[in-house]
Amino acid sequence: MKDYPLIADHGLIGDLQTAALVSIDGTVDWFCCPRFDSPSVFGAVLDRERGGHLRVAPTRGADSVKQLYHPNTAVLITRFTSEEGAGEVVDFMPVAGARATDNHRIVRMLRCVRGRMEFTVDVAPRFDYGRAPHTTHVTEEGALFSADGMRLTLHTVREPDDTRRARLTTTEGPYGADLHVRLPLEAGQQRGLVLESAADGPPREIRAAEFQQLFDDTVDYWRTWLHRSSYLGRWREAVERSAITLKLMTYAPSGALVAAPTAGLPEQLGGERNWDYRYTWIRDASFSVYALLGLGFTEEAEAFITWLRDRVREQAGDGSGPLSIMYRVDGSSDLTEEVLEHWEGYRGSRPVRIGNGAADQLQLDIYGEALDSIYFADGQGLQLGHEGWISLRTIVDWLAEHWDQPDEGIWETRGGRQDFTYGRLMSWVAFDRAVRLSALRGRPSALHRWTAERDRVYEQIMERGWNTDRRAFVQHYGSEVLDSALLRMSTVGFIAPRDPMWLSTLDGMAEELVSDSLVYRYNPSASPDGLRGAEGTFSLCTFAYVDALARAGRLELARLVFEKMLTYANHLGMYSEEVAITGEQLGNFPQAFTHLGLIDTALTLDAALTRVERQRTPPEVGTR
Repeated sequence: MKDYPLIADHGLIGDLQTAALVSIDGTVDWFCCPRFDSPSVFGAVLDRERGGHLRVAPTRGADSVKQLYHPNTAVLITRFTSEEGAGEVVDFMPVAGARATDNHRIVRMLRCVRGRMEFTVDVAPRFDYGRAPHTTHVTEEGALFSADGMRLTLHTVREPDDTRRARLTTTEGPYGADLHVRLPLEAGQQRGLVLESAADGPPREIRAAEFQQLFDDTVDYWRTWLHRSSYLGRWREAVERSAITLKLMTYAPSGALVAAPTAGLPEQLGGERNWDYRYTWIRDASFSVYALLGLGFTEEAEAFITWLRDRVREQAGDGSGPLSIMYRVDGSSDLTEEVLEHWEGYRGSRPVRIGNGAADQLQLDIYGEALDSIYFADGQGLQLGHEGWISLRTIVDWLAEHWDQPDEGIWETRGGRQDFTYGRLMSWVAFDRAVRLSALRGRPSALHRWTAERDRVYEQIMERGWNTDRRAFVQHYGSEVLDSALLRMSTVGFIAPRDPMWLSTLDGMAEELVSDSLVYRYNPSASPDGLRGAEGTFSLCTFAYVDALARAGRLELARLVFEKMLTYANHLGMYSEEVAITGEQLGNFPQAFTHLGLIDTALTLDAALTRVERQRTPPEVGTR
């Protein structure tokens, strides 16, 4: 097996329209251009030989490598140390802005901070997931790589007196010529490169002062943005890193949040659970409204609500109903799934899929998540206009006709439809929030019918979703399988957080789904999902478990589980989708859902702990 870095051994940089993974060895091994969901240019994380990469590393290796973010920014620093000296690679992408563009830049600053160090730069693009060969044109100022109408321009950073410092060579291969540069530096020297897509001119020399200005402007953007956060709680560092990570996964032109910037990273090493997450799920993105508004990021929440209103207005779903469960970042819904047969997959995990065949599944829960986020945003001053309400009313009317049927469920199983309790739970939420909005704002609606359907769903869940033998709410009607998706039952207000039925369900989940604080989604051996193999614990569910414990008053256990979960973050404070039994991170990375869960849970737990502390604090002497 080829030497792949761990999934967690990566940092993320981005410009709010696309992003790149940078491994701890200095390699950009995932980059799609010009958008998150565009074909990859560098994809070595999924095939070390055929995927393509942009590598910067010491020519003679390093004794130690460390990675960190420049404080309060998305600027990544990789530090190499050896007996000869110490050097840094500083990676970032200048923010592209809110207008969609094909022009994007990866900036890689090379510094020698002690002694001397020679860096080697390898540029090996593989356009269109390695399916399109490229041509390479080298000049004194850099190089131009072209394939199928797409151009990547390499600009060099140099001063007038060091034109011969870099040594440049090329190697021919089946995909075209790759570029190799060797650059010796001494303490205090800074050089580097800028890789630009859709540049408006040929390669050019960039002076160090211009280079530094790009860095300063990017640092200033991120610090100014983060300064808007209102969170001052116990876990500020983890929450703020999660906020920056989520911002990096937001497509600024539309406000849509991708589930992850990657595709094909496995939920089980060597298995087939390898999905493309570079899209916007109604469910995941709806959760972002709570996190963003909870931290004070009103503009981002408003941008997503606008995106969601557009999807509601389109009525564009097919088999999924009025809404598709996921969309591309521009709102289109063509997500045809295909397999990249020529790629071996991360550490041999095949197939490598792009697109997503689950896009038109019927998942009834998305209507509850959408309505809940719209209702929550309304309470924060982001109200629906007339057209938005009319479109929303149409969707709720549709749900009134269709909620009582089997669906594929929240986990996108491919084992057939079931009467999933979670789908019914969120249908209840949809009706409940629609009723509240109609009454609160005096909007015209089929209020009596919506209320009646809400009550029908409630009664059905209590009668058929509750298993008297298990003393718990179960995954789907007629089963005995538990499902951690139902941890949201108390969060959404369906059941009181200290109701005996709920506490009994929590106890059952702790026994069946919790492994030393980490939480599985469900047991696939007890509830077949149509896929081979197993998976790790699901990090979102661990945070949901903490939230449920906190609401149930089990604060000591909630805090312990939360603190344990924080230890599973990577060296930069980021999470993938799942955690293996070994503690290794699995699945697409970083995952928005996990970071949303961290923020929501930190807000809930922090508030609960603060209330208890205030109750325990005795009054000062002389006060009443």
